[in-house]
Amino acid sequence: MTACAIEPAAANDDNEDGQTPRTECAIAENGNENGKTPRTECVITVDGSYAARLAQDGGSWFPERWTLDGPEPYAVPLPGNQPEEPGTEVQPMGDGRVLIRRFADGRHNFSLLYPTGPTTGELLLGAVECPEEGAVLRLLPPAPGGEKAYALAVGPRSSAVWLVAGGAFGPEHLAEIPGRCSGGVWLDRTGRMLALDRELGGRTKAVVVDLGRGGEVSPLLQIADGSDDRLLLADPDSGLLLISSDAPCPGRARLGWGVLGSTFPVRFPECLRVPDCTVTPFAIQPGQVLTPESCGVALRIDGPTGGWVGVWRPAARQVQHLAGPEGWLAGSGLWTEAGELLLPYATANAPCGVARWAAAPRSGALTGEAEGPGGTGGTGAGDAGPEDPESGGGTAVPSPEPGPPEPAVARPVPLQQAPLGNLVTK
Repeated sequence: MTACAIEPAAANDDNEDGQTPRTECAIAENGNENGKTPRTECVITVDGSYAARLAQDGGSWFPERWTLDGPEPYAVPLPGNQPEEPGTEVQPMGDGRVLIRRFADGRHNFSLLYPTGPTTGELLLGAVECPEEGAVLRLLPPAPGGEKAYALAVGPRSSAVWLVAGGAFGPEHLAEIPGRCSGGVWLDRTGRMLALDRELGGRTKAVVVDLGRGGEVSPLLQIADGSDDRLLLADPDSGLLLISSDAPCPGRARLGWGVLGSTFPVRFPECLRVPDCTVTPFAIQPGQVLTPESCGVALRIDGPTGGWVGVWRPAARQVQHLAGPEGWLAGSGLWTEAGELLLPYATANAPCGVARWAAAPRSGALTGEAEGPGGTGGTGAGDAGPEDPESGGGTAVPSPEPGPPEPAVARPVPLQQAPLGNLVTK
């Protein structure tokens, strides 16, 4: 068990004795612990308002905040008193501040950064220390609402969920889960139901942690007794789940999909198998209530010849392969309810840009333009892919107006698998 003790966080930006407020959990890699998920270079809030990343200038790393909900995207550098380490994690908050996790002297130090004229303001939140050998700590994906941020501390025998921003007294220990956990997917719009991939007894199964009931743990994926079943992505509106499991092919993970609470079996479409490539879903189209089959899913595809973007819908029988924009911050992107896929990119000539791909609802055909500082410019890649280098033109679709409040989401029901002999590969 990870043992931690909390001390109060500073009440303001200034700390007179120069000490970081401390909590009593070694540094995690930017990717998943199993090494199968490629690193994401940019983190976006759930509502798409802000993004954050580590940028580089002359060999020095510094945090950078992107504003995405204005007439055009723009970046604000947030450098500290000294360059950041390459493994430093940053995450945008809903109010425009940027959470940063720094590792120094055996402690994970958390602060909120914000621009203050020519300098960077910093609000110290506290620190978490993991004294157990082999323990790691990393930030979980942005929570809905943008007011709170969470971290996962993984020890040799158990894992802990921490509230590291948005609490009343600095970092707060919320839940202790037996086993080593990885992943991290939010299942609702309130930031209460968190899905984690738990390794226990030699097998990995996705479980749900109810943060509203003291970290109560319940099963989510039970595809086969001897299979490793991970949850990669979920959409609270439609209930669509993107799953990785070796149930169809023991020892080899397959990408599949299911619906939260459904009695239908998990499907493993053949079109999601790309030879000699790693396929990672990174964004699902929201707002498709009761129609999970129509949700657009964005895929990051990494192969021997490089990486590109795939677009797929559960109702389709094929993946549309697209050449991502030059300088794409690989693994990052966002769908709008109207079916527009936003891909952030950074180049020497356009240090803050967003490529916008508009998909026709039925045909799935995409058109797009790249949007950067100073307005819309550049070219989109439309249907282009590794075997189709020619780009297709089109017109950017305006972002939709905010929709009505999301309906309440029921507590997840474990997603069971029908006998594999009835497997659907639609």
